[in-house]
Amino acid sequence: MNFTKEFLNECNSVINLIDQEEIEKIVDILLEIRNNSGRLFIIGSGGGAGNASHAVCDFRKICNIESYAPYDNISELTARANDDGWETTILNWLKTSNFRKNDCLFILSVGGGNVDKNISINIVAAIQYCRYIEDSKIIGIVGKDGGYTKEFANAVVVIPTSDKNVTPITEGFQSIIWHLLVSHPKLKINGTIW
Repeated sequence: MNFTKEFLNECNSVINLIDQEEIEKIVDILLEIRNNSGRLFIIGSGGGAGNASHAVCDFRKICNIESYAPYDNISELTARANDDGWETTILNWLKTSNFRKNDCLFILSVGGGNVDKNISINIVAAIQYCRYIEDSKIIGIVGKDGGYTKEFANAVVVIPTSDKNVTPITEGFQSIIWHLLVSHPKLKINGTIW
């Protein structure tokens, strides 16, 4: 079998294994956030940060949910990383933004963070902070076993992948699922041209 066929076969398998109930939980949380004038902070590193930027556009434009991607401001990111360290870049951004009840942290990550292995500690620190803000929510779309995000979020879609293509499949399906979310009849307010 050639690589293209193998990769697309894996994508087909993933679609049938995605937990649809978790998607619906995320929809309900996002609806609650919007109804309560909450804000959505979408975070990730690497490809997750790129996906966060695109997702912010869609949630703002299509769903009228006030949304932000902390890593979109490269000047602030590099200043915080340089002065305070990478681990607190998102945490300190959330503090400056007065993350509060009715707000939601949305994680787009391949591994979801892992304290023991010191992986994605920037995401772990943000989750730890948000857990103690009364009535705030944490949601995510992650891969592998879901990591720290799966352990502590209110709703998480874990993309089921093989060991071969974890990162590209996870990041690709993050895009598919957030597009599902912004197209969901409970959330979609504004139409798109196409």
